[in-house]
Amino acid sequence: MTDNVSAKSVQGDLTNGPSLAEINGSVRVPKEKGFVRNLLAFSGPGALVAVGYMDPGNWVTSIGGGAQYGYLLMSVILMSSLIAMLLQYMAAKLGIVTQMDLARATRAHTGKRIGAVLWVMTELAIMATDIAEVIGGAIALKLLFGVPLILGVSLTVLDVLLLLLLTRLGFRKIEAIVLCLILVILVVFAYEVVIAQPSMGQAVASFVPQAEIMRPGQLTMALGIVGATVMPHNLYLHSSIAQTRKFDRQDPAEMARAVKFTAWDSNIQLFGAFIINCLLLLLGAAMFFGKDAGALGTFGQLYDALQDNRLAGAVASPVLSTLFAVALLASGQNSTITGTLTGQVIMEGFINMRLPIWVRRLVTRLISVAPVIIVTILYGGSEQALDRLLVNSQVFLSIALPFSMIPLTIFTSSKRIMGTRWVNRWWVTALAWGCTAILTVLNIQIVWATMTTLF
Repeated sequence: MTDNVSAKSVQGDLTNGPSLAEINGSVRVPKEKGFVRNLLAFSGPGALVAVGYMDPGNWVTSIGGGAQYGYLLMSVILMSSLIAMLLQYMAAKLGIVTQMDLARATRAHTGKRIGAVLWVMTELAIMATDIAEVIGGAIALKLLFGVPLILGVSLTVLDVLLLLLLTRLGFRKIEAIVLCLILVILVVFAYEVVIAQPSMGQAVASFVPQAEIMRPGQLTMALGIVGATVMPHNLYLHSSIAQTRKFDRQDPAEMARAVKFTAWDSNIQLFGAFIINCLLLLLGAAMFFGKDAGALGTFGQLYDALQDNRLAGAVASPVLSTLFAVALLASGQNSTITGTLTGQVIMEGFINMRLPIWVRRLVTRLISVAPVIIVTILYGGSEQALDRLLVNSQVFLSIALPFSMIPLTIFTSSKRIMGTRWVNRWWVTALAWGCTAILTVLNIQIVWATMTTLF
């Protein structure tokens, strides 16, 4: 049996056409043997995946974690990033080897009831992700241009026009635009952290996990960071866009090259996301820890604090706060692009429904905008209420994560699905199941704590 016989037989029965057909196999890669040329050819999908690890949801959890608990949660960011690298490697390998994204593979290898539950959970995760984009974008518009929150939330619906424009430029150009926006975010926060002068000794020491993390408040914030960092929809996205490179899939050497350099691309980009998340926490810890962290719980308060000498000290300036808002807007727009692509992957893969991309985006965004508008009206435009909604959406993402991790681990650990060459090594499978078990136990604990608080 060849390495991809099983994948071929399954594909012929169940894929109903390639994943994201308009971009599948659309990027040619040269048959060059040089490492750098290969890496450049396969680079791009990792950037779109990394976007989900630095979206506005990360900002509240990471900066808030630093402001409330200092450098304590640095270890959570490190562990989340390592888990992300493992899971994204598995997702990309699934897509390249089987030529099916995770949604299609789930539909192929599960019963209707289980498939329906997984589809609903994944759609809810997409909506939770979208809530963060809506809130981040609306607040950025208010901070930069004075746009009222209700109007800003409504304007985020129109970002579908941005995506329609980008899709006409070609997938390679979308990758380049996303990478440029990531660099904007990186440069902004690197500059702000240098100005803030954090204690790097304490920060590095905090990469070692500490028992304090298990306390209720710290655990809630830690799970929010996990939910904001390791995002379930990225597993579906990566398994699809890893298929955008065109090469000879019948050649085992070519397949090995694709898997290898896709993994390199993913890990490099996720390392960049790890650096940005560390910068976010360092900024919160260096500038605001030990001060009134409760008054720094919203984007608007952070924006004001960066130009307030009483909170940010001598380094406070309008330039810092403006750069913060610019980076927030860039983050929201980046997440919009990847969220839309993922929504298309999930709908086509789980229920074989193909909709024009603008229809899919409009429906998803309208559903996500509704709770944000309701909260905005009920709380009189309170940014603090919106940020609580955002943090809760990130905790939900952490709860939803095992529903994606479990099928991904099962599929990539199956010789029947992956073939003997590409099936996970035993230690990869062990790590994946270990991460799933730990996150599930932590989620049960936080759900129980939440229910106890409510009732």
